[in-house]
Amino acid sequence: MKNQIIITGGKSLHGTIKPQGAKNEALQILSAVLIYPGKTRVDNIPDIADVTKLIEILKYLGVEVEKVSSGCMIFDASRVDPDKMDTNRFRELASSLRGSLMVAGAMLGRFKKAFIPTPGGDKIGIRPITTHLRGFQSLGAYEIGGQNYVMDQDFRRPARIQLTEASVTGTANILLASVFSQNSQPPLEIYNAACEPYVQQLCGLLQKYGAQISGIGSNLLTVTPVTLKGVTDVEHVIQSDMIEVGSLIVLAVVCGNGIFIEGDDILQVLGETAQTVFKKLGVIWEERGGGLYIPAHQSYLIKEPSVQGKVRVVYDQIWPGLSPDHISHLIVLALFAKGSVVFEQRMFDERLHFTSILRDMGASVHSSTNKQVVIMGNNRQTQLVGLEMSSPDIRAGMSLLIAALAAREKSIIHNAYQIHRGYENIVQRLRDLGAEIEER
Repeated sequence: MKNQIIITGGKSLHGTIKPQGAKNEALQILSAVLIYPGKTRVDNIPDIADVTKLIEILKYLGVEVEKVSSGCMIFDASRVDPDKMDTNRFRELASSLRGSLMVAGAMLGRFKKAFIPTPGGDKIGIRPITTHLRGFQSLGAYEIGGQNYVMDQDFRRPARIQLTEASVTGTANILLASVFSQNSQPPLEIYNAACEPYVQQLCGLLQKYGAQISGIGSNLLTVTPVTLKGVTDVEHVIQSDMIEVGSLIVLAVVCGNGIFIEGDDILQVLGETAQTVFKKLGVIWEERGGGLYIPAHQSYLIKEPSVQGKVRVVYDQIWPGLSPDHISHLIVLALFAKGSVVFEQRMFDERLHFTSILRDMGASVHSSTNKQVVIMGNNRQTQLVGLEMSSPDIRAGMSLLIAALAAREKSIIHNAYQIHRGYENIVQRLRDLGAEIEER
């Protein structure tokens, strides 16, 4: 894969762009197909590096994958071989992708054994897997050497598991490991569960498989374990990616001269909290049939908080609060606004380091801690200057790409693989909007 993106900034972008399917949902859904010994048709799969890696893992385990059309595949997990997990090749594949953690939950749920890889993924701070391991142990799993776990089928599960954090992947993993049981088990309450749309979509698929789950969309999920009966073909459609929607809104405001973001579910997947934050940072949009239109923003004002003399503070929270993945591109949005805003990244302690690159480009960025930055918007009075830089993680990489598109002169982004991990065919889609951009 090409690992450099070269941008000549300052071009006015215009046209229509369609968000990809949600990356985080896709990783959960494609892991879940392992639990079902039949066919699952999945639509709107994003063509990104992380998903490609996960599909490679599924194929290695014995899942038959049929490509129906662009973004649509049928997964047949009727011949999965659990012994493939106890191989160096599987360990190599699984350790390169943090999303492979959910493969473990599905394999425990179906075959009662799994390999728990050392997580890969973004380097954005401390990201422990304690929630996953404690959840598995509460369900009767125990380590038998190295990173291999087996589940005691006769283990009497507790009536309630309380997660130490509302982890999205941790919740998904516990669901995958607990919804089906060969023995009679009492209902299980998962307290402090994540309730993000990704988890809601996963619950919907598991229900199609026959699982009994209540409390979907809340922080208390109740699972009544059932025996998997019958095999019928199942279909699932992945929602639009709410994080890419946020990135595209920022792109349209910072670099656009009228951009239409296509999709009937745009505002629904973005969520009410994110909508409110975007509006308070000065963004305006128009709902139109089939999508969201972002007009040109010659100037936009960061609205002051109601308490006089206070600077607006934007911070991440668990759902339905603002996703931490939005913070990076919102920082770039604020660079060109009129006014000041404080951004706090509360969930990940190393995610704001990329703002030093924005400062080198000429942005007014002031850092008080590694989890907080103050942005002094320039109200488009000055341009950023192009720079040679490297993408530190998926979201920071896309944010730096937007900044480079708005800057004067040329920028080069190295380690562009990080961007490709989360954004489908992004160079061509930006070129279609009028960007002067290439990759090599």
